[in-house]
Amino acid sequence: MSVKKYIPNFVTLLNLFCGSIAVIFAVHNHFVAASVFVFLGIFFDFFDGLLARTLKVQSPLGVQLDSLADMVTSGLVPGIVMFKLLAISTNVPEFVTKNNWNSTFNFESLNVSSVALIGLCITLASAYRLAKFNVDEDQQGYFKGLPTPANALLILSLPLIIEFQNSSLATSLILNPWFLIGFTILSCYMLNSGIKLFALKFKDFSFANNVFKYILLTAAIILLICFQFIAIPIIILLYIILSLIKS
Repeated sequence: MSVKKYIPNFVTLLNLFCGSIAVIFAVHNHFVAASVFVFLGIFFDFFDGLLARTLKVQSPLGVQLDSLADMVTSGLVPGIVMFKLLAISTNVPEFVTKNNWNSTFNFESLNVSSVALIGLCITLASAYRLAKFNVDEDQQGYFKGLPTPANALLILSLPLIIEFQNSSLATSLILNPWFLIGFTILSCYMLNSGIKLFALKFKDFSFANNVFKYILLTAAIILLICFQFIAIPIIILLYIILSLIKS
């Protein structure tokens, strides 16, 4: 039995592993650490399909496994992060924890921010988007709507901007609950919109077949160097503009 057919699936599982760790960090408000593992997960997600095509071991199992891994890394994590940001912005504890494992649960002591729950709509929209992608045979060379990894980077850029940009204006804007609610609605719409965006994964590395991808990659590097994490929303916007030009 050939071992090579398991290699892409193993890389996909590394994506899921990183996403699972990111969930743990996000739940405990360690957004920077969560972002690092999401970035690693997306890195593995970028290469699993390329490995499958290179080794000629593509399979329906790999397609389903890829979506399940993306659901955690690029669907659950950004939903949790937005949930946490909304809870912080409204100064309402998102939940009450107890130290003892056998503590009796009391609904009266549970203080859940109803506004913060809106952030989990990103997770729901991501699940719907991935399910549509799995059954849509047209989405081979392009995406309909913003891919979940790109959306995850967009959401995770918010706490990173707060942490590293040292901008009181950006921080006050991001921690405005109305801004976060609007950002959540926009995110959910973009995930499931009918806008055609070119696929970010490489089938080969020739310039002629990937000119728009190389333009986006080059611009992304320059923008990140110049503007740090504020560049991420700009890069996503550039991705949408280049896709509209290409189509």
